[in-house]
Amino acid sequence: MSVAFLLIVLFGLLLLGVPVAISLGVSAVATMLIFTSYDIMGVPEIMLNGLKPALMAIPMFILAGSLMSKGSSAQRIVDFAKSIVGHLPGGLPMSAILACIIFAAVSGSSPATVVAIGSVMFAALKAAGYPKSYSVGAITSAGSLGILIPPSVVMIVYGVTAEVSIEKLFMAGVVPGLMIGGMMMLYAYIGARRLGFKSTTPASFKERWSKFKEAFWALLIVFVVIGGIYAGIFTATEAAGISAVYAFVVSIFVYKDIKIKDLYAVFLDAAITTAMIFFIIGFAVVFAHLLTSERIPHIIAESLVGMNMTWWMFLILVNIVLFIMGQFMEPSSVVMIMTPLLLPIALQLGIDPIHFGIIMIVNMEIGMLTPPVGLNLFVASSLTGLSLKDVTISIIPWLCVLLVGLVLTTYVPEISLWLPNLLER
Repeated sequence: MSVAFLLIVLFGLLLLGVPVAISLGVSAVATMLIFTSYDIMGVPEIMLNGLKPALMAIPMFILAGSLMSKGSSAQRIVDFAKSIVGHLPGGLPMSAILACIIFAAVSGSSPATVVAIGSVMFAALKAAGYPKSYSVGAITSAGSLGILIPPSVVMIVYGVTAEVSIEKLFMAGVVPGLMIGGMMMLYAYIGARRLGFKSTTPASFKERWSKFKEAFWALLIVFVVIGGIYAGIFTATEAAGISAVYAFVVSIFVYKDIKIKDLYAVFLDAAITTAMIFFIIGFAVVFAHLLTSERIPHIIAESLVGMNMTWWMFLILVNIVLFIMGQFMEPSSVVMIMTPLLLPIALQLGIDPIHFGIIMIVNMEIGMLTPPVGLNLFVASSLTGLSLKDVTISIIPWLCVLLVGLVLTTYVPEISLWLPNLLER
């Protein structure tokens, strides 16, 4: 009864438009008051205990992404991507997708990637004669890679919730991210050929070298952060601090595209985003604590095991549940709520927790592209002036590519686990 009440109140509040953090907190506290003897004066302590040191990486990565997206880094990355693949049929959309892959490794955020690359590329694609729906679909869907390619805020949230290595999660996201990004580029190439676009003259080595030099400092942050983590030089949290300092130095002193007077707006933007995420995390911790104390995950696990559910059947169920929840909730919220419920079952069925985390995150990518709450859809709509309906329709073919990527990632664990296992040897 308590669980039914908890879920009814939660989804009822969400349907009324109440913010996710408040919905989580109110539903959990109300259930505690009515159905348990738990002293709700202990709720703040639960929230604070849930804010683990590893979460300190989140504000730093957000700040780094904000600094890089506000400056000229996105334009420089786009120009470099164009010099590499711009001559192919579909070269411009392929450049946009490649730029999204690179910028995702800079920002760690999906909406930030869509804004940064979209603001540069939407007009260029339109001027080159590409259909608006094709262009919008390419950039909006490629932007979703921001939460899969490390560093990723959602990965950090999962790592803290599941108590697994964030460094291993970062490594596990590289190959699936590149695979799905490559599939999108292939689809862009095929789509452009069907639309009648031809190859053009490739950029000269001199031009590619010039664009690389211009983008060098923006690209270097990827190797500094990710390379430093993989080499064991610093942890994910330390990498976040280094990335913020690096982005500050590059934006202010190297590229000089952000003035000192602009820093207030940049810091404020990063602070607001961080506060929103931490409120969600704090209340989600309380929600998860209630579920655990009521033994809900264990009861569900025992029921499924009693039904003789195999690991692959369970993963089908997981993908369906996460697909539905991703349509209504922000990725970090879904991860915080569902990990305590689903992970114990996954472990009982012999599923690796790192692989399970990547499955959840790829599902969240799809959630960011599906109405009614798909954040990337709203971002693309505001950037292009298209209605939410038109943006959603433009996404559908690319969504199919993502679904193929999800199936491969789900049922071929080696895609996620190959790199972490390789670097462990």
